[in-house]
Amino acid sequence: MSNTAQLSEITRKWMDVFMHRSMSGWRQYAKATGLSMPQFSLLMRLHYHGDCGISDISEHMDTSNAAASQLVDKLVQNELLERTEDPHDRRAKQVNLSAKGRELIKKGISERNRWVNELVTDLDADQRAKVAEALVILTEAARKLERAN
Repeated sequence: MSNTAQLSEITRKWMDVFMHRSMSGWRQYAKATGLSMPQFSLLMRLHYHGDCGISDISEHMDTSNAAASQLVDKLVQNELLERTEDPHDRRAKQVNLSAKGRELIKKGISERNRWVNELVTDLDADQRAKVAEALVILTEAARKLERAN
């Protein structure tokens, strides 16, 4: 097996473990907060990408505007989202995270990152340095690919 093929296989194995652990953490946190995964996913989208309209949400979640609106309504009722007037179109509404929603996501991210902190604690100094160097290289390569697409 070539070095490229070996690295690809090792990287895929790491991604499998990482994604399984990461998604498991998200599911557990969402369940503990009483949110469904679509609700939690919407909160995360708003956290990372900012305010948006119902049509943006329906497109992102591959659902109808009516279903997206119902999802938003439930989160507004739970005080996790707020609706504001779109500054470019007074007839349209923008959806954004409320202070309560931002706090919930902040705690979720902290909970998600906790296992990574535990993981790296188990490595010795030499291993941490090697992993850090490799991850910097992979992150830069991934960002380069992302910019190209």
